[in-house]
Amino acid sequence: MHDLWGNPPSQTLGMIFPEEADNITPTTWAIEITYDEDGHVKDDDAKDIKYDELLEQMQKEVKEINPERKKQGYPTFQLTGWASPPYYDEQEKKLHWAKRILFEGDSTETLNYNIRVLGRKGVLILNAIGTMDQLAEIKSQINPILANVNFNDGSKYADFDSNSDKVAAYGIGGLIAGGVLLKTGLFAKIGLVLLKFAKLIFIGGAAVVAGIVKFFKGKKDNEVNPNA
Repeated sequence: MHDLWGNPPSQTLGMIFPEEADNITPTTWAIEITYDEDGHVKDDDAKDIKYDELLEQMQKEVKEINPERKKQGYPTFQLTGWASPPYYDEQEKKLHWAKRILFEGDSTETLNYNIRVLGRKGVLILNAIGTMDQLAEIKSQINPILANVNFNDGSKYADFDSNSDKVAAYGIGGLIAGGVLLKTGLFAKIGLVLLKFAKLIFIGGAAVVAGIVKFFKGKKDNEVNPNA
């Protein structure tokens, strides 16, 4: 993430690439996996969020942070709009949305498809990074990914203990808006040049995303509920 893609350092747990990536496919999309234990994210605001207004606020904040990015040697960018508007599954406690981003000097937009799985003490973060022409392909994988990623018993959203567990300082709206500043907005342009890979490439954090790995490899094992 830092040395090859020019991103600021981050606590990446692992990455996933599509199984079909090989030397015939010079660019591909990828999923970065991280985990934030900022506390239990309350979802009371989910039904009241006006996503168009939220987008406008996010675009304003992007303009405000660009001078600092440039100062630190990273390319500036524009948040040009939703590639897929936010959707929150209240029952499953899973959130996903996609942003269109145009980086300084680029003629084509970068796609950031964001997935958040809410847990007892924090949020599992999966960011799919690609180009806009890969949106349909990435969207086709979202439901299978979501179906295969859950917290273990004791760490699920419903296991929250108000007497002992910390509550995050933001809700669903803040989770979406914060992503553009803290996570997805930090990605430089993506151009993965891959050697030939016969299998799925996966680096690190195997226990966290075991279910996703099984999905991408096409296996029919029982679902694994990772504990982030």
